[in-house]
Amino acid sequence: MDAPLYVPANPDASRTFQFVRRVNAKYRLALDSYSDLYKWSTTQIDDFWATGWDETAIIGKKGSHVVDRTAKPAANPAWFSEAKLNWTENMLHCRSAQKVALVQATEPTADAPSPLRRVTYSELYNLVADLVSALLSYGLQPGDRVASYSSNCIENVAACLAATAIGCIWVSAAADFGPAGVLERFEQVQPAIIFAVDAVVYNAKVHPHLPKLSSLLSGLSKNISLQPKVVIIHCVSQPSDRTGWDNEWMSWESFLDAGKAAVLGRDLNGEIEWRRQTFDWPIWILFSSGTTGRPKPIVHRAGGMLLQSKKEFVICADLQPDDVFFYYTTTGWMMWNFLVSGLSIECTLVLYDGSPLRDPSYLWRLTDELKITIFGTSAKYIDQLAKVYKPREHHDLSSLRHIYSTGSPLAPPLYDYVYQHIHPNVLLASITGGTDICSLFAGMSSALPVHRGELQCRLLGMAIETYTQTGTLSEPGEAGELVCLQPFPCQPIGFWPLPGYGTAEAVEAAAVRYRQAYFSHYPNVWYHGDHVVITPQRAGNAGGLVMLGRSDGVLNPGGVRFGSAEIYDIIEMCFSHSATSNPSHIIVDCLVVGQSIDGGMDERVILFVQLTAGETLSFDLQKKIKLEIRTRRTPRHVPAMIIQVEDIPYTLNSKRVEVPVKKIINGAPLSSVNPSTLRNPECLIAYAALRDGILSLSQ
Repeated sequence: MDAPLYVPANPDASRTFQFVRRVNAKYRLALDSYSDLYKWSTTQIDDFWATGWDETAIIGKKGSHVVDRTAKPAANPAWFSEAKLNWTENMLHCRSAQKVALVQATEPTADAPSPLRRVTYSELYNLVADLVSALLSYGLQPGDRVASYSSNCIENVAACLAATAIGCIWVSAAADFGPAGVLERFEQVQPAIIFAVDAVVYNAKVHPHLPKLSSLLSGLSKNISLQPKVVIIHCVSQPSDRTGWDNEWMSWESFLDAGKAAVLGRDLNGEIEWRRQTFDWPIWILFSSGTTGRPKPIVHRAGGMLLQSKKEFVICADLQPDDVFFYYTTTGWMMWNFLVSGLSIECTLVLYDGSPLRDPSYLWRLTDELKITIFGTSAKYIDQLAKVYKPREHHDLSSLRHIYSTGSPLAPPLYDYVYQHIHPNVLLASITGGTDICSLFAGMSSALPVHRGELQCRLLGMAIETYTQTGTLSEPGEAGELVCLQPFPCQPIGFWPLPGYGTAEAVEAAAVRYRQAYFSHYPNVWYHGDHVVITPQRAGNAGGLVMLGRSDGVLNPGGVRFGSAEIYDIIEMCFSHSATSNPSHIIVDCLVVGQSIDGGMDERVILFVQLTAGETLSFDLQKKIKLEIRTRRTPRHVPAMIIQVEDIPYTLNSKRVEVPVKKIINGAPLSSVNPSTLRNPECLIAYAALRDGILSLSQ
């Protein structure tokens, strides 16, 4: 058995084992290990989550009801039906004028050093209060959608806090995403207001954002009847460039002034009047990567987001108010929501916008300067950093307690790199969850050791197991599909629109789509789409996880996940019969998959195209395809290879076949594909014939 890379100095003093002792006293139990606690938390789910509410000091009315313990996840039962709470109230309970809440760092440019910006908890509260008043003065009501197309700045955090303070639903898209991709998200939810920045910094250059915003709004004008109000944030330390500014848009400063003048949503003492809603009240909408169509609008419940993050941070990770918490993330990734939830612990959060690797030393200089204790990033970042930089040789880094990694599996050699070249005694936690639950199924524990190549543990209250393809429990140590057997409070309410927010037909279609996404693989059991191994129990742990990758066709080049539909939409838009009259540029059909490279540490996008009979894929067409995808999506979406094929495989019910082709071009034999499920299985022979040439180019 391999020796752990990290062992906690005093696990008995951790919040996890403090919690064990309280549970034992309250319920007259004799739980003795993390494994004991985990098993109790996933069988007595009502007792666990009720006690978790008290343990993490959630502000609000709890009530006596928790959940129907006999319900299955597919029933999506109500949680804490008597509860009343407000997520933002729990984020801003600290009112210190000395304690820093947010530090904003922007990648320096040649023209500006981009000094750090800071706001205290007191200043953040006052800023949110003014925003609350402004939102109310423009008629915003609970349930209205407030959207963001912004960078990772202080204003964006404040706007999210203000929106959720009054019961609005937050919707966010990263500023680096193309307007077409944002349009297909925002048009589904029809926001009443959009916050956007005027520019962003990346690779030490300032990139104007207003043209992208204008393109988005132009698209929205064709699809929704009520145009959203637009508020522009100037957050780059250079003079504001108003090229493309629309007369209808309002500056951030003017919007704040409107709030200061209105003073709505406050009591006689000027305090924010929190709109406490039900536990299941929708707090934000996150979008899936869009593998089989438009991105799915996943609606999360306020109480679930609060209780789950508090459990993760307080009981599992042992975060403290004096922690300085950084996560490298965009505003369109769930890790941004994860980071912002750290305000409930009274941590200081560090926001960063820009490239993480143009200057590999920058984030580590920031770690020393700000005394960052919790450093979050992606596995891809660690992989790329390992090729160019050894932080421990250049920086002190003694403040670090935890390093979190997610987005893709963290390869075993990268565990060695972190302990040798970043910090020899840090809790390195590879964590997994995702957009679907906006939290974690497995990850960090301050009470447990770290083993090479493994996630530490299944997290408390998350009854995850692995199933075989036939729907039986996998054998111990056997690879299988990640499932959850019990309800959990961060299970999304559903897909948008919810009842009361759309037509009966649209609501039913969303409900059907929701059931198909999570409960069509195994009856009544949550299917998550990850292929994993749960390791055998050892040293009082209920078993860690080894991540083997996604089970579906989601693409993940450079750690940036997106769905194949985002490529298909561009091909249809620009290269279909209706889009071009040039016969040599017409793409009849296409298929996009990911090919593993760098020993499985990364993947690249391979696009197969079927052209009109008699036409040959030209260099000019390849160049145009890449340009359109880069312009309308992001550079990471651009295929590394475009290959002409005679036919595209389809299932019997007319769905493109991505996963079998992905397996084939990554080395799997044709026999691994079940031909009875395909409409034209004979075409796979051509993909197998192409495989050796494609693989040779990845060496």
